[in-house]
Amino acid sequence: MPGCRFLRDFPVQIPVGFEWLCLMPGSEYLAFSDSSEWKFERPHTLYSWDGACVWIPCKYKIPRFSEALENLTLYRNYEYDDATKNFKGSILYEDRKPWNYTFHPKRVQVLGDRSSNCTIFINPVLEQDNGHLGLRLITKTDRWMEKIDLNVSSKTPLSPHIQLPPEIQESQEVTLTCLLNFSCPGYQIQLQWSLEEPGITLTTLTTLTTKTVSTQSKLTFQPHWTHHGRNLTCQLWDHKAERIVSEETVLLDVKHVPKLKIEVSPEGANVTEGESVTMACQVISSNPESWGISWLKDGTRLREQKTPTLTLSTVTKTMSGKYQCEAFNDLGSGRSDEVVLQVYYAPEPSRVEILSSPAKEGNKVEMTCMSVANPPPTNYTWYHNEIKVPGRTSKTFQIPEVLLEHAGNYSCLAENRLGLGQIGQETELDVQYAPKEVTTVIQNPTRIREGDTVTLSCNYSSSNPRVTRYEWDFQGFRRENSPGMLIIQKVAWDTMPITCAACNQWCSWAPSVNLDVQHAPKDVRILQISPSSEIHSGYRVLLGCNFSSSRPRDVHFFWKKNGIFLKEGKELGFDSISPEDAGSYNCFVNNSIGQTMSEARMLRVLYAPRKLRVAISPKDQVMEGKKAVLTCESDANPPIFQYTWFDWNNQNLHHYDQMLRLDPVKIQHSGAYWCEAANQLGRAQSPPSTLTVYYPEVKGRQRAGGLQRALWGGLRVRGQGRGTQVEKGVARTEALSLSQVRRAPLSEDPHSLGCYNPVMEDAISYATLRFPVGETDTPRPGQCGDKRTPARALGPPGGGDYENVLPDSPEDEGIHYSELVHLGVGERPLAQDAVEYVTLKH
Repeated sequence: MPGCRFLRDFPVQIPVGFEWLCLMPGSEYLAFSDSSEWKFERPHTLYSWDGACVWIPCKYKIPRFSEALENLTLYRNYEYDDATKNFKGSILYEDRKPWNYTFHPKRVQVLGDRSSNCTIFINPVLEQDNGHLGLRLITKTDRWMEKIDLNVSSKTPLSPHIQLPPEIQESQEVTLTCLLNFSCPGYQIQLQWSLEEPGITLTTLTTLTTKTVSTQSKLTFQPHWTHHGRNLTCQLWDHKAERIVSEETVLLDVKHVPKLKIEVSPEGANVTEGESVTMACQVISSNPESWGISWLKDGTRLREQKTPTLTLSTVTKTMSGKYQCEAFNDLGSGRSDEVVLQVYYAPEPSRVEILSSPAKEGNKVEMTCMSVANPPPTNYTWYHNEIKVPGRTSKTFQIPEVLLEHAGNYSCLAENRLGLGQIGQETELDVQYAPKEVTTVIQNPTRIREGDTVTLSCNYSSSNPRVTRYEWDFQGFRRENSPGMLIIQKVAWDTMPITCAACNQWCSWAPSVNLDVQHAPKDVRILQISPSSEIHSGYRVLLGCNFSSSRPRDVHFFWKKNGIFLKEGKELGFDSISPEDAGSYNCFVNNSIGQTMSEARMLRVLYAPRKLRVAISPKDQVMEGKKAVLTCESDANPPIFQYTWFDWNNQNLHHYDQMLRLDPVKIQHSGAYWCEAANQLGRAQSPPSTLTVYYPEVKGRQRAGGLQRALWGGLRVRGQGRGTQVEKGVARTEALSLSQVRRAPLSEDPHSLGCYNPVMEDAISYATLRFPVGETDTPRPGQCGDKRTPARALGPPGGGDYENVLPDSPEDEGIHYSELVHLGVGERPLAQDAVEYVTLKH
């Protein structure tokens, strides 16, 4: 009766699904387990022994309509009391609400959460605990008693159980299991096997679930046929007792094919040719039983031999070999170990085997005397071209470095303890070698010059095998040429030494041949010997002429500057070089073949500024209002990086360009100018240059305002300097200086007008008098009157009016004349005589 449920309703049998209720005396009724409402999960039976412990994994589920658990009691070997209508027995554990979750080291403990976990732990378990336990669970409306079987052995613990597979075959991996229905945390046990061999794998597994409580040990190995019929034991080792407390033993049944062995007579199976031999096949083991015997020699079945005994009455050398016997059972066939039958006989006719034949000269050669004999030959005799080779008694004949003299036919004679053999067929040693005494020969009869056609041949003295090809090493490149000739068209002057190789399987190279090509000097160049850096004016300079190659070596040197011959010699020197020495230099080197010129070498001489001068454009005499450009001209290397301008007072004009522009030029600009130039090597100053600025107009002032416009026509003024006064106090001249240059009329403002007088070409083009504009005159700009009326002006002493007067003498070239022309229409007013003075400015 695994479990039951108690009801207080009616004393009748009540069906509950597929279950049933049984009427019990009193007010409670017992419902057996598998109730659809109370559910338990636990092992069916627990096993242990006296002094050990027991762990009972347990889970439960309270009926859905019941309330929480109120009381939990664990009974030992309980019974139902009809009188009290309750269970009685030894109470091992009891707990009720409020639950006491405090851990106490009691022998019996019910673990869990009082809602689903009912795991029980008894430590130690006693012999009197054997029987059954009852777990009593009570709620306010329901009750349950769960029966748990507990098997506690007295002094002999329960034994492990060995689980074997259905069949065990040799060499097939198999796993055996030793099972013990016990496991308790904290109690150490060990399952151990009696089989201890290499290749065995042991695995231990502990299971503590509501279905199984066990300890397992798995033994995995590959059985051998010798395991058949042996005992295998699994032992339970108790660490607490420090001894084996129980064990189980099984007999191994290992299936295997027949195991055989051969007994041979005479022992050792060593006989001389002509003697007899007997072999007997014995079955050592077979599971299942074997049947049939057969014999094999060197792996081949002897069809006529099917008895356990094999007899060879008169053995020959061909019977030597490896013998086996074979038997069969349901699993297959088994063979015995091999028995090697040795038949002794004298050596057979010998032959020579040559390793690496044909052999290359200089390589190692090894020859072997091959002769079939048993026992093997112990002494050998070697022959070269039928002549015995002294001191050679081994099976192998080694030549560390084979020579041509070693070539020929070789044979040998073998001997063992049974006698001498015979000399077999000779073997030829072919010694091969690369072509010998290879030379490169120049076929040209005369000395070779650059551009010639050159023919070379490749010769040799002997070769084995014959020469099949030639190789040439020409200008660093390999080329093949079968005829053994090399033709070079237009040979270069720098042709490298040439060599050739004659080849069969190997190539032999000839010594290099130098063509010694005759050529004009090459790579002619100018070297600056000193100084090693820049050349400054005044330095001592030495140039050298060099070249890379010349055939013949006897050469001459020449120098040219800017294409003009300078001197002969390898070096060109300057004790104190000047800027004039700068230029393009070439050196020439010649020999008997030709002449070669170097690339032009530009000789650059560095010097401070020099030869400074101020150039004035358009010229040093400029009309006021025009443009004047002053340029600081100089000679310097490196170029000038700064110019500075100064005037006639040595005043720095703070202008640093090469050109000083005066636009428009003014009278105040007249005077001397000089400049200073600087580069990285120094500074220099120019001499002063004078700029002369002319007055472009003559301006007059009228005391009475009647005269509006007039041109001076015959006024002659003596040029004795500034402040020259016109006679009679009528006019005064200031700063009069006009050059004899034909000029076009200047554009004036509306208050002035100028006209060209052709009669005055050699003196002055025009002059302008500027007066205030009168009320009665209307100026007509840009037009002269139809009549030119001479103005009355005072001339030189002697009196008289002048009109278009030219200088009378050369010394009067500095005196200029003007014509006063009435510009209006009608008569000129008399008030014009009231002109007080005229000032001419240039």
